[in-house]
Amino acid sequence: MSKSSTSVSVWLPVLALAWLVPGGGHLMLRRTTRGLLLAASITLTFLFGILMRGAMFTPMTGDLLTTIIYCGGFLGDLASGILYLFTIWMGYSQPEVAGHVHDYGTKFLVAAGLMNVLAMVDAYEIAVGKKS
Repeated sequence: MSKSSTSVSVWLPVLALAWLVPGGGHLMLRRTTRGLLLAASITLTFLFGILMRGAMFTPMTGDLLTTIIYCGGFLGDLASGILYLFTIWMGYSQPEVAGHVHDYGTKFLVAAGLMNVLAMVDAYEIAVGKKS
């Protein structure tokens, strides 16, 4: 087995679990405190977004700005892993409505996904030995 395939077998399961379960990659790497803090902060941010009735993005194309906003927002939502999937499976569908609270809720949902991306990068760096 080559060195590159060995390293992929080390970080790929960690990265997959880190995406699916916020903080899961760190828990798999036995970084319990960091994993629990990440899980709590990402989950609470996502739940606050839901409680504020934030809208989930769906991919939409059109002009360049519309494509960037809606596709980027969708990827940000999807990056929350099981939180996003479970919410969609349960039928959550909040249309875009005017109001500050709903708008902040939408931003909280995307922010939770982006925090999970940062957690995934951190778990990857720990798994490959770039960070302790």
